Amino acid sequence: MGRKVTLSTCSLNQWSLDFDGNCARILKSIEIAKSKGSKYRLGPELEICGYGCADHFLESDTQLHCFQVLRDLLESPVTQDIICDVGMPVMHRNVRYNCRVIFLNKKILLIRPKMAMANNGNYRELRWFSPWTKPRHVEEYFLPRRLQVVTEQESVPFGDGVLATKDTCIGSEICAELWSPRSPHIDMGLDGVEIFTNASASHHELRKADQRVNLITSATSKSGGVYMLANQKGCDGDRLYYDGCAMIAVNGNITAQGTQFSLDDVDVVTATLDLEDVRSYRGYYCHPHMEYESKPVHRLKVNFSLSDAEDTYLPSHEPIEWRFHTAEEEISLGPACWLWDYLRRSGQAGFLLPLSGGVDSSSTACIVFSMCHLICEAVQAGNAQVLSDVQRVVSDVSYSPQDPRELCGRLFTTCYMASQNSSQETCACSRDLAAQIGSTHINLNIDMAVKGILGIFSVVTGKWPQFRANGGSSRENLALQNVQARIRMVLAYLFAQLSLWARGKPGGLLVLGSANVDESLMGYFTKYDCSSADINPIGGISKSDLQSFLQYCVDRFQLTALKSVMAAPPTAELEPLCDGKVSQTDEADMGMTYSELSVIGRLRKISMCGPYNMFCKLLHMWRDAMSPSEIAAKVKRFFRMYSVNRHKMTTVTPAYHAENYSPDDNRFDLRPFLYNTDWSLQFRCIDSEVSQVEAEKGTGN
Repeated sequence: MGRKVTLSTCSLNQWSLDFDGNCARILKSIEIAKSKGSKYRLGPELEICGYGCADHFLESDTQLHCFQVLRDLLESPVTQDIICDVGMPVMHRNVRYNCRVIFLNKKILLIRPKMAMANNGNYRELRWFSPWTKPRHVEEYFLPRRLQVVTEQESVPFGDGVLATKDTCIGSEICAELWSPRSPHIDMGLDGVEIFTNASASHHELRKADQRVNLITSATSKSGGVYMLANQKGCDGDRLYYDGCAMIAVNGNITAQGTQFSLDDVDVVTATLDLEDVRSYRGYYCHPHMEYESKPVHRLKVNFSLSDAEDTYLPSHEPIEWRFHTAEEEISLGPACWLWDYLRRSGQAGFLLPLSGGVDSSSTACIVFSMCHLICEAVQAGNAQVLSDVQRVVSDVSYSPQDPRELCGRLFTTCYMASQNSSQETCACSRDLAAQIGSTHINLNIDMAVKGILGIFSVVTGKWPQFRANGGSSRENLALQNVQARIRMVLAYLFAQLSLWARGKPGGLLVLGSANVDESLMGYFTKYDCSSADINPIGGISKSDLQSFLQYCVDRFQLTALKSVMAAPPTAELEPLCDGKVSQTDEADMGMTYSELSVIGRLRKISMCGPYNMFCKLLHMWRDAMSPSEIAAKVKRFFRMYSVNRHKMTTVTPAYHAENYSPDDNRFDLRPFLYNTDWSLQFRCIDSEVSQVEAEKGTGN
């Protein structure tokens, strides 16, 4: 009958500038798609070079190597008899575009440039690319000579066109175009395009997956059609983790779903769909609105069919229910996959974590343990790439991991760095958790090093600083806390470099940090302490989410040692104990609870509130819990602490991006780091509002 089409989309774990590896993964995905009977294969955005090349996009080398890979793809027998849709940068008339290159049997059918650029949050596409500003317009692009030899084409179409095959019409979107208020699929659908493709590089954030799914189901429920989404997956060289979720939808229903978190470098999603379902849907629901008045889309005829005349008995895919992960599952899986990509691509032999026995470092340890679980599961499922990678990391070509605890002992070293201010409770928590996850655990004392540093200071100045509890000033108290914290960083890097050497094993370890997003926002950490590390898997996650995550780990992995961690108040343990018990707590030091700080963080970043606007919003949000003057005091304290400590974010450890109120100074949250910390006018406005509100309350108005 010629009405059923088999289509494939995919998620690929591409690595920026890894042209050979990227090409191999593209070819593997095409091979898998063909083996499933597909006639169209869609790949992620900029998959040939990798999405995260950043300023390497400005180099002519990047485009040169992309064309070299494209030539290899065109010449490969794997790419024959299937329409291949790949992504790469292309320079047209001396302007650089983020493009899709669509080809079939050594002929380039269309180069389609991106029209709506992602240029907020983590994205800076306008720094490297220009948007195509000519909707429904196609020009002539002259191919480089190296491609003309292969394609026997001097020029090819370049612009906003669609492919008209013998049996259907296919139009492209690229990532952010789906999220824009004027998505191209709207006009294309009204003009009869039946299949929409979207090549994305969409990163993971907690609780974000449903937005992506809702956009795609909405796109096809309004005017019908088939929608295919391809996405990058993995860590391609920076703070983002791209979370796959390749999918295919038809008429508002998901029919095929790819994995969101896995260690597979190539994940191909295939579905067979009946185009008559699209036509019937449009004929019933959309007929009164299908009269298209704008300029028609530019159709490029393709002498090829996606369907087969003998498809009567070919089964088509039915709608499925999308399974969303909980936030706790996302924390367990996303950062774990990111850590594995970073480890295997860094050339190091494992991780070292200063394990304090608190919520943050325990969460980092649990994420590493989750990573070990994923590795064992992948090996048992027959993933040859993961097996090869883990053998290389542990320097044992005969090794095959079966037990996550045993693997954790090989890859993960934890270290409790005690001082005279450390409690027996945190020491026990650290020791017990390390025993349950199987890490190689070190217990050491830093007092000797602290005294040595203070001794040098005393020789030079003739002074010996004291803690506030022993009669010292605030300056002395803070300096003594910082000395302890910074010595821990130095020791962490020493043991990371030499602990495997001391055990007669090759390689070094990556140091893991464990400062959460709320502490970073407030600046409640010592600059160049244990928060300074190589990478930080929890730096974009809130304290409240981490506490829920630990409870999940108790249930999922039976890590009962975490119960003591969760029961203890968060503390830095940098001031003297009182009768052997902790006298210093994080929330007392900060002057607010972690839950309050999380609310403030979201208002600052997501709602874009300054001090006055934040106070006005909190006045209503917290009116039943605090007086206006108490709310004002919280807001003022936050902005003072935030502005005093903002300079710390310029050196903060690269962290997994998981929250949209992250204070990451590198790319996501661009702010000054030298403030007038008085906030004089802003705070006067708050004081005026407090006086007015309290006066109204006093008069009963």
